[in-house]
Amino acid sequence: MTEEKRSIDITEGEWNVLVCLWEHAPQTARELTEALAASVGWSRSTTLTVLRRMTEKGLLLCEEGGDGIRTYRTELVRDAVTLRETEHFLDRVFGGSVSLMLSAMTAGKRLSGEEIDALYEVLRQAEEAEKEGS
Repeated sequence: MTEEKRSIDITEGEWNVLVCLWEHAPQTARELTEALAASVGWSRSTTLTVLRRMTEKGLLLCEEGGDGIRTYRTELVRDAVTLRETEHFLDRVFGGSVSLMLSAMTAGKRLSGEEIDALYEVLRQAEEAEKEGS
């Protein structure tokens, strides 16, 4: 089953680990412990528990060298996981409505000209895709 179709619930803590590994992989348990202590304040035991659970869940691959040092990596592709998580959020919070989400996210915020241009470009591409699909 492909990653895009697999149903995996990723917690906020697991997301922190994935970000560390997407930025630099593979990493040893020690490297991840140090990185997560600095970024989110986790203790060594918390990090090791999350790494074990993520490995059991199939989110991480763990290799143990002859020296007993464990190295972690993920085969999950960041863009695919981000898209799936965004779609899940959109469905859960906004009933799948992109316009409702954009309205809520921009309410009371001052958008820069660059942000407005980017939104127009997204809408233009969506319009083109709709025309091609019809």
